[in-house]
Amino acid sequence: MAKKNSRNYLTISILILIVALLTFAFWPRPLMVDMGEVVRNHLVITIDEEGKTRVHDAYIVSTPVAGRILRVHVEPGDQVIGKKSVVAEMLPEIAPPLDVRTVAEIRAAIATAEAVLRTAHADRNKAVADKKLAEVELRRTRHLQKSNVMSQSELDLALRQAYVAEAALQAAQATITMREAEIDNARARLISQNDNGVADHPGDRTEKVFSLYAPVNGQVLRLLQESASTLAAGTPIVEIGNVESDLEVVVELLSSDAVQVSPGNRVIFLGWGGPGNLEGIVQRIEPWGFTKVSALGVEEQRVNTIIRFTDPQQTWKKLGHGFRVEAKIVVWEKADALVVPSSALFRAGRDWAVFQVIDGKATFRRVEIGQNNGIEAQVSSGLELGDRVILYPSSALTDGTKVAEREIKAGSRAMQNK
Repeated sequence: MAKKNSRNYLTISILILIVALLTFAFWPRPLMVDMGEVVRNHLVITIDEEGKTRVHDAYIVSTPVAGRILRVHVEPGDQVIGKKSVVAEMLPEIAPPLDVRTVAEIRAAIATAEAVLRTAHADRNKAVADKKLAEVELRRTRHLQKSNVMSQSELDLALRQAYVAEAALQAAQATITMREAEIDNARARLISQNDNGVADHPGDRTEKVFSLYAPVNGQVLRLLQESASTLAAGTPIVEIGNVESDLEVVVELLSSDAVQVSPGNRVIFLGWGGPGNLEGIVQRIEPWGFTKVSALGVEEQRVNTIIRFTDPQQTWKKLGHGFRVEAKIVVWEKADALVVPSSALFRAGRDWAVFQVIDGKATFRRVEIGQNNGIEAQVSSGLELGDRVILYPSSALTDGTKVAEREIKAGSRAMQNK
């Protein structure tokens, strides 16, 4: 009888063990998920696009008259001084005799150009006065801002006015240079046969070489004509610009992005080749759009956006004309925004929603989202600081599902931090 009871106990024990093992094997386990946290962070919304540097006021030296250009000896990158450095030499062709009517027209054109030049000088004087006033206002605003009498936005406005005044002065100076070149070009048309060295007798002809000078201080950007050859009047020879003080960035924005940008927006430059990032400011958005075919063959409406550097010239001195940069135009930012990882968001009808982790369970939560840069999103309502949410929610996740945080290996964590 005792032996029989022992056998029964053994059988029951085995059955209990089997049931326990089966229960343990099929007992629902928490779903392993990745989790994130609602935090306060500096949120920045940018429009990212590639840009290209250029010299704003690039001057092309061209032949004033038809003739033979001698070999050009300047090289790209050479420094030149306005009105002093010789960039090319040429032998003019024998000019045909000018009739009385042509001479009168040319002299009238010279008189008109001289009057326009005087107006340009007056504009430059006004620009100088505006610049001095803007600088005085900027110094006053900075002093008052340090005393907390004026806000940072008023200081930014005064700084922008100083930049605008500087740009207006440069534009006025460029206009004077252009008008002087127009006068020189008009006077060159008065060159007669005697001016070309043609004497009264054909056998006494002596050719005169005249020089073409750099119009402004700067650098030779490129040679458009290098070898000696016979050229028509107005043929470009050399392009000159001041890379050190007149460099800007042109970004071709989609027209739908351009309407979100305003002059004065901060710009961050990445991928320019040097250490760190560069800072800039949007100077203007051109009002004319153009059609451009993308690499995928799609026609896009683009708008040129002009950006000026705000960093000291020493930080970007290695940039030149036509260099590529990556521009991030800041259209919205907040220093202390309540944010949630964008990977935690999903659509619930027309609303945004997340799975919040409460007591180890996934809880469905509708949220209102403000700005979103694709990595972090601003929380308007629905979540609080410190709330834990599930990242990359799968279709197997439902309201009330038990969850546990997936352990991240050291290598994966280092890669994420990177």
